[in-house]
Amino acid sequence: MKATRRILPVIVIAQFFCTSLWFAGNGVMSDLLINFSLAPEALGHLTSAVQLGFICGTLIFAFLTISDRFSPSRVFFFCALAGAIFNLGILFENNSLSSLIVFRFLTGLSLAGIYPVGMKIAADYFDKGLGKSLGYLVGALVVGTALPHLLKAVSGSIQLDWRWVIGFTSVLAIAGGLMILLFVPDGPFRTRKQKPDLGLVFKVFRHKEFRAAAFGYFGHMWELYSFWAFVPVLLAYFKLNNPEVQFSISFLSFWIIGLGGVACVIGGYLSERFGTKNIAGLALLSSGFCCLISPWILAGNSFLLIVIFLIFWGLVVVADSPLFSSLVASNTSPSSRGTALTIVNCIGFSITIISIQLVNYLANLVKPEYLMIFLAIGPVLGLTGLFSKKLN
Repeated sequence: MKATRRILPVIVIAQFFCTSLWFAGNGVMSDLLINFSLAPEALGHLTSAVQLGFICGTLIFAFLTISDRFSPSRVFFFCALAGAIFNLGILFENNSLSSLIVFRFLTGLSLAGIYPVGMKIAADYFDKGLGKSLGYLVGALVVGTALPHLLKAVSGSIQLDWRWVIGFTSVLAIAGGLMILLFVPDGPFRTRKQKPDLGLVFKVFRHKEFRAAAFGYFGHMWELYSFWAFVPVLLAYFKLNNPEVQFSISFLSFWIIGLGGVACVIGGYLSERFGTKNIAGLALLSSGFCCLISPWILAGNSFLLIVIFLIFWGLVVVADSPLFSSLVASNTSPSSRGTALTIVNCIGFSITIISIQLVNYLANLVKPEYLMIFLAIGPVLGLTGLFSKKLN
């Protein structure tokens, strides 16, 4: 039991190290535009390339049932190594926009063998209390997601060349991969599939309980990344209308997003006492309520009220993320968990692109304070799916 407890910190740290490939790219995007003389719209192309690579990678991993057929620890290591190499590719001096897009796409492809596979490894070790374990895992990812905002906030006082950031994150990724390979053998609850099952991604959805958990997760993802993406926009809008209030948009964005990592951990502990489904549902209901009342809060001129509101929203919008992953893993067979988690991640991240693009389009039609109300669609549909069936 003690040995198992020591495993979780290793998985969390390794996951954070390896997913830094994702975070660092976001943090140096502006430097890439300047260094390679790229047009401003290249920023969106480079960001989307990573997301698209991740989506394609998870789709491939799911159809080929990679993490259910092969050792998840070895898959994690080789993907971390590949991601580190592809990440270093953007350092080539003769890069063009096309080559940078290819390297970022391949980095995203590699991340498909890191993030969902890391959750698969945790599920193989923690059959009971999985929500708490994934709470730490997803919590680390949330803090990493917020990190570029902090880096941007302190960039004026710390002059760090972007090339060192890229090199350092590649070193971290290799270190994280080695940690999993050397110190995290295949878990005691792992069941290996002996041969490919190209239809497994469809078979898992035949189970009503799995569908309920997955649809809850999809509704959550509709809201999550759009909220994160538009937090700086909402703060900038308030600052424009209230120029007398002085604050750092990037620094405040870091706290609004980053504190969600703490919420993931707390939610994991609460799920052990009150039930995973109940806490996930409560968090999704709370964030949906935030969507609905956002126009009245964001249209006000109280800085304190808006900050408290956005921090609360940042807590509940992601607290259910590890819980939904736990429900997905718990409502499928051990031999299919890797594929189930991967395909759900694939669809979930695909939904984020649609959601972000919709909100981005609506930004040209409505005032910023009304943008977030459209995100309520996700929680409504997610709650409907989540409570449609009794879950394990």
